[in-house]
Amino acid sequence: MIKHNIWNPAAECMPREQIRAIQLKRLQSVVRRVYDNVPLYRGRMDEKGVKPEDIRTLEDLKYLPFTQKTDLRDEYPTGLFAAPRKEIVRIHGSSGTTGKPILAGYTRNDLENWSEMMARTLGAAGATEDDTIQIAYGYGLFTGGLGAHQGATRVGATVVPISSGNTARQIMLMKDLGTTMLCCTPSYATHIGETIQEMGIPLSDLKLRAGCFGAEPWTEAMRQRIEELLGIKAMDIYGLTEICGPGVAYECMMQHGMHINEDHVIAEIIDPITEEPLPYGEKGELVFTTISKEGMPMLRYRTHDLCQLNAEPCECGRTFVRMNRIMGRTDDMLIIRGVNVFPSQIETVLVSIDGLAPHYMIEVDRKGTTDSVEIQVEVNEGVFTDTVGQLEGMKKQISERIKSVVGISANIKLVAPKSIPRSEGKAKRVIDKRKL
Repeated sequence: MIKHNIWNPAAECMPREQIRAIQLKRLQSVVRRVYDNVPLYRGRMDEKGVKPEDIRTLEDLKYLPFTQKTDLRDEYPTGLFAAPRKEIVRIHGSSGTTGKPILAGYTRNDLENWSEMMARTLGAAGATEDDTIQIAYGYGLFTGGLGAHQGATRVGATVVPISSGNTARQIMLMKDLGTTMLCCTPSYATHIGETIQEMGIPLSDLKLRAGCFGAEPWTEAMRQRIEELLGIKAMDIYGLTEICGPGVAYECMMQHGMHINEDHVIAEIIDPITEEPLPYGEKGELVFTTISKEGMPMLRYRTHDLCQLNAEPCECGRTFVRMNRIMGRTDDMLIIRGVNVFPSQIETVLVSIDGLAPHYMIEVDRKGTTDSVEIQVEVNEGVFTDTVGQLEGMKKQISERIKSVVGISANIKLVAPKSIPRSEGKAKRVIDKRKL
């Protein structure tokens, strides 16, 4: 029988009617706050003819304007802050962008709420004050490290704030300190697991039992790979700097969708083309409105992540709506010879084939008017020593499977183990050389 560890039952298991009442009260408050303090929101609401007092029900959310990443860049550095500068006690920023980062400001109350959201996240993975939690997300402007750190501290666990990198040292401390839970990106978790295997360290020497992994898309097959490599239960978590950081949504032990912290954010699914709201169960673009943030609230923030929302009751007892695993991104989608292709689709195929390592690179180019796709994928050590005929057979199998599942033809290049660069943060999977 699965034991469900719930950090805050009063919040996480409250009746739906109570959740909606809290959401409406907080939504009305935050709309007034941004209208009074953020020129961009006031201007857009005035353009739409919407005043704060017009938000009388949760359904009125659809009348509010959208925001997106370009707005944060245009208003850099603090144009979207809704609190006086003296009340902003911390600033975080996005990772992996060129030029100016996307910044988010936090008040003391924002940090308290964020810590609570991450405590629920870690608690759902079984974290208690008896745990030692090793945090291998990057620290600094990136929200991953400090976000997980705050949640682990709130739970009362022993925190090992090791940050990312120096994998041998990670493993040494994991073993010597008896780390029970790991927090990092799924690609780095895979790398740690492979390194443990290469070092010949038996899993019985470690006390790891669970991990919370996010900050990049990953598949169910990747989860199974991590669970096998590390001998743990691998939990999916979701967050983004613009909303607060990690802790927006989290898996429970059922591992069937991530519960959204609905007393702090309102989630919608919209049609990315028409921008109309879609009902639960429909696939579309995920949109968030923060309802408890003071420093930099976001109204109807378009994440560009594609998923579905599930309002069915969960066996764990939590009443928050769940979001399923991200299926791709509207801005990461590749259009290849007229076919919409998401890297996650290709990953699902690759990880399902025996003999392949979960490390790959997709390279897209265009010669004349024709798109070409090359997929470089690592093979395991034993496979790499196979005969030319066997390797050709494997390439044909991969190509046919991708053609069947994804709908495109691709040139498959099998490469030696460890030849694809490893990432200690977010993995880079696509190189698009087309001048589109």
